[in-house]
Amino acid sequence: MDSRGRCMCMCEKGLLSILRRLKQTPDQEVRLLLLGLDNAGKTTLLKQLAAEDISHITPTQGFNIKSVQSSGFKLNVWDIGGQRKIRPYWKNYFENTDVLIYVIDSSDRKRFEETGLELADLLEEEMLAAVPLLVFANKQDLTTATPASELAECLSLHTIRDRMWQVQACSAVTAEGLQDGMNWVCRNIRFRKK
Repeated sequence: MDSRGRCMCMCEKGLLSILRRLKQTPDQEVRLLLLGLDNAGKTTLLKQLAAEDISHITPTQGFNIKSVQSSGFKLNVWDIGGQRKIRPYWKNYFENTDVLIYVIDSSDRKRFEETGLELADLLEEEMLAAVPLLVFANKQDLTTATPASELAECLSLHTIRDRMWQVQACSAVTAEGLQDGMNWVCRNIRFRKK
């Protein structure tokens, strides 16, 4: 098995172990909302978590949803397109979100201001109030990537006081850092009463 196959296998096993640890009641559903600008790597990340082939990714024109079931537990990950014309529709997916995962292309410094403004707007949304935030500083496998700590400083994440948050360096292509991010999600999940 090559290194990509081992990585995908480890990621799949890791996701299943997280699901087992998160399981609290039969048929418990968790809703993860995956947002970020276009070309940040959201769909690659989602496919990597689902142990799917990542060799042919196209821009998301609407949304992707992946559901994983394990021992009566269901994890629903919503990946919404990040193109400017789609972003006004993000609000249609906020309801019942348990964790917000925001993906940033950490190698694209020219878009840090834009992504920071979008993230700030999301954090002001009433339906996302107090929802834990995981920021994936993606594309760390590239030499031009900004370190996660520097990205957090650039986006003033240290000023967030109304929710749990974490910045996680990762590479959706190699799967490095994805497991650490999902472990954080596991520790900070927020189940809303239905």
